[in-house]
Amino acid sequence: MNSATRREFLQVTGSALFTAALLPNAVSARESSAAKRPWKKGYMLNTFPPAKGLSIADKFALLKAAGFDGVEPNSHLDREEVLKARDATELEIASISCGEHTRLFSHPARSERQKGVEGLRYALESAKVYGAKSVLVVAGGVSEKNASYAENYERTRDAIQQVIPLAEKLGVVMAIENVWNNFLLSPLEAARYVDEFKSAAVGWHFDIGNVMNIGFPEDWIRILGKRIQAVHFKEFSRDKMNKQGMRKGFAVEYLAGDNDWPRIMKSLDEISYKGWAIVEPACGECKQDISPEKYLENVSGQLDKILAV
Repeated sequence: MNSATRREFLQVTGSALFTAALLPNAVSARESSAAKRPWKKGYMLNTFPPAKGLSIADKFALLKAAGFDGVEPNSHLDREEVLKARDATELEIASISCGEHTRLFSHPARSERQKGVEGLRYALESAKVYGAKSVLVVAGGVSEKNASYAENYERTRDAIQQVIPLAEKLGVVMAIENVWNNFLLSPLEAARYVDEFKSAAVGWHFDIGNVMNIGFPEDWIRILGKRIQAVHFKEFSRDKMNKQGMRKGFAVEYLAGDNDWPRIMKSLDEISYKGWAIVEPACGECKQDISPEKYLENVSGQLDKILAV
């Protein structure tokens, strides 16, 4: 986000907070923006800040206390533990992440690809049990060792096609995420890839930060449109990427990177997005002198500011 845009952003959020203070019953900025964007706040559980000895139930409780509405757990956690934590906290399951298994779709060996297919079947069944509407899918990956672009295209299409009948039966969407796997590198191609399945059971899980190195999130959002089932809110610094290496671009707090949040939010409004706002912070860079409770509270507050744009 450039300096001019950042000033505009701060002016907008500051004005929203001032206005909220004048409203009856001290309506907060988040509550006043809810009428505009009735989105729920989710947290990707795999990026939970470092903390020893915390159970799934403990993590759910801390997320609830921090102001989150839901959680995105990995697909193969213990179902009973997840259900107990969900029911105890009344947090919803925003989505199920099945990236680890679906990356196998690019494997040269059919037997390994089938392991990925079975993993996705299990994830879809878990989503149904939890009440989640979508499962995050990684469409394999292109590499010199395992799969060319054309090979990955065919292998991932074959794997996903096998699972469409089950997904349609369960009413759960397989939402493909844009990740750094050297595949589906433009929004036009991504949209075509989804449409070729000709099934409402295939959609998109859009990650804002993951396209910052190759383009602009707002372009992807407008082109993918209604295909988007869920959104990962992730910050990215092009400056850090250029100076320290590609993945260091993620090592930045929300609102301190180059995401043009006013433009991004405007594009989401234009497609009438009403799904989950799921944060995926770079917890590998979490400060060691801050408690998980405080860290989660900070991230929740930063997301509130973004949603209030």
